Amino acid sequence: MRQVTLKEIYQHQITQKYVRRSGMAHAISVAYHSFRLALQYNVNPDWAAKAGFLHDIGHYEWYKDDGEWDYQQYREFDIHPIKGAERAHKLLVRLGEDLQAAKEIAHAILYHTDSALPEGNFKLNSLQQIVHLADEKDKKPGDQHHYSKIDRQKELLLIERLDQEIDRSMLKLGM
Repeated sequence: MRQVTLKEIYQHQITQKYVRRSGMAHAISVAYHSFRLALQYNVNPDWAAKAGFLHDIGHYEWYKDDGEWDYQQYREFDIHPIKGAERAHKLLVRLGEDLQAAKEIAHAILYHTDSALPEGNFKLNSLQQIVHLADEKDKKPGDQHHYSKIDRQKELLLIERLDQEIDRSMLKLGM
């Protein structure tokens, strides 16, 4: 039984502020990809969808003085996976998420991109691999996936549908 739904996460002011900044359409798309991959690879679909949805909650806006995006600074100094893992964990715990789930989801966010990985051989667990793959599936050239837009009504509808799919799959899996 799930303790926190995607809809509850979506509606929270922290999510609206930070996920919207990094691209709500992208977050929803990655949540769907993560959910589908989780079913394929026998990973908790609820955790996967939540991690996919929140994976970029730690993004910082790297702009030059002229208002243009500074990709060089972003590549060199960005720590959004670290900030995102912390922010998502705090949000999930505040909403009443199972503490183990909050921890696993935060770790998947931390490792969703190689910019946060230590040098050397590092083995991702299945949930972490899924969120990484789901994010890669939605990427567009020039980071345009962060600028895709859908209206708020459709966002909510997609979130509610994914919640229903998660509930059905969790029932089927006996979770």
